[in-house]
Amino acid sequence: METILVCDDDKAILDSIEIYLKLEGYNVLKAEDGIQALEMIEKNEIHCLVLDIMMPRMDGLQATLKIREKYNFPIIMLSAKSEDTDKIAGLGFGADDYVTKPFNPLELVARVKSQIRRYISFSGFVKKDTQIVTGGLIVDTDAKTVSVDGENIKLTATEYMILEYLCKNLGRVLSSGQIYEAVWNEPSFRSEKTVTVHIKNIREKIEINPKDPKYIKVVYGLGYKVEKI
Repeated sequence: METILVCDDDKAILDSIEIYLKLEGYNVLKAEDGIQALEMIEKNEIHCLVLDIMMPRMDGLQATLKIREKYNFPIIMLSAKSEDTDKIAGLGFGADDYVTKPFNPLELVARVKSQIRRYISFSGFVKKDTQIVTGGLIVDTDAKTVSVDGENIKLTATEYMILEYLCKNLGRVLSSGQIYEAVWNEPSFRSEKTVTVHIKNIREKIEINPKDPKYIKVVYGLGYKVEKI
């Protein structure tokens, strides 16, 4: 039974999400701010976190930064704001997806299911016996690890799946829509900004100079590719 941690300072929202997730058979833990969430994460194995942005003591963005220092389970941000800047900020801090309040609980449950499926696959339940090498970049699709020049690189599940997809198509230009549909397994109607933020995060981790990338190249107006080196 997968465990979902839901963190929101609105008790009514917490209780509502808990009901819908429990109906799907998930174990649900609840926290009312980022500090409580971090304490629960230390004591429990979490498979997905539903995290509000605006909270007292420690908000969702601060909590995400702390969580990403040690953990790579998926994080779905909740935000009462619909502006793109808030969504991009959440993704930039390490979240995997976002849902804008007010939301349909069934949509949230669907997104939780999707993230958990990808997380379980990433964690090694689906094994592949290949290693992709280009220059000093090595993507091990069996161990689900990434290294650059011998140094292990820690990516989130979403970041890893994007990089693996690009590396499986070395030298081929892939559009944001293609990347989104392959990784998120859903229509790409909101793909461009989401993929752009994740690509930026990956570059920050694998490139010596993210502004002059060696591995992940942008082909303006068309998409992205990982170079054959």
